[in-house]
Amino acid sequence: MRARIWGCRGSLPAPGPENHRYGGNTSCIQVTEGDTCLILDAGSGIMRLGRFLGPDVKEVHILLTHLHIDHTMGLGFFQPLYNPNVKVHLWGPTAGQESLLHRLRRYFSPPLFPVKMSELPQHPEVHELGDEELTIGNIKIRSQFICHPGPTLGYRLTANQKTIAYLPDHEVLLGSSDFPNDPEWTSGFDLANGADILFHDGAYTSKEYVGKMGWGHSSIRDAVLFGKMCKVKKLSIFHHEPTRTDDQIDLLYKEALRDGNFQFQVEMCAEGNVYEM
Repeated sequence: MRARIWGCRGSLPAPGPENHRYGGNTSCIQVTEGDTCLILDAGSGIMRLGRFLGPDVKEVHILLTHLHIDHTMGLGFFQPLYNPNVKVHLWGPTAGQESLLHRLRRYFSPPLFPVKMSELPQHPEVHELGDEELTIGNIKIRSQFICHPGPTLGYRLTANQKTIAYLPDHEVLLGSSDFPNDPEWTSGFDLANGADILFHDGAYTSKEYVGKMGWGHSSIRDAVLFGKMCKVKKLSIFHHEPTRTDDQIDLLYKEALRDGNFQFQVEMCAEGNVYEM
């Protein structure tokens, strides 16, 4: 598998020279394996991804974790949606009373967006997911509901005995009464356990988290503890606060490493990073 980061900022795009190294686009990761093209979330980063998608790509699968605007705002600007020669599949969380198709149509409608879904050249195929397993091409996918406001999925992708876990918006402390000592009852543990790389929410400092408990995000410290509990090989901290500059993120990274010795790699995710597995 090959993963490329097209956006790892949280909540709101944050362009500017002070955010050049980590990037300003919101959540979007492209995962490819052979001819299979998966896209994790459709934040603002998906617009640029669409411009660079090769002409040989005829089918694209977009896996949405949830429908908060920072994870969907780029969808209407994804060029392959306007190419009749490309089949686009949209996957996302089931919500019980309201279908995923109906919720996505709200995005593709005035005054939020000028183009209706019915006006796209080739209507995207919409699939609802819960706690389940499926296979797309050569990639095995496991989806599972995790702790975040509204129906929210985390994903586990496996191919060639390599695994990517993607939990960009996840409040790990709300998923356990005894974190990090009780893996079995911790939200997201089954998705991240033993992953080669884990992309995980680390929006706050520990001090900030005290005043934002229940907002659906984790502190950097808790993201590291979660990675340790899951015995991942590499943790890439995701969902950088839009107010953070590159220098501030660097400082938080140094502070996280000072907290202890880890048996795995820890990094701050950066737009443009590429991972070959």
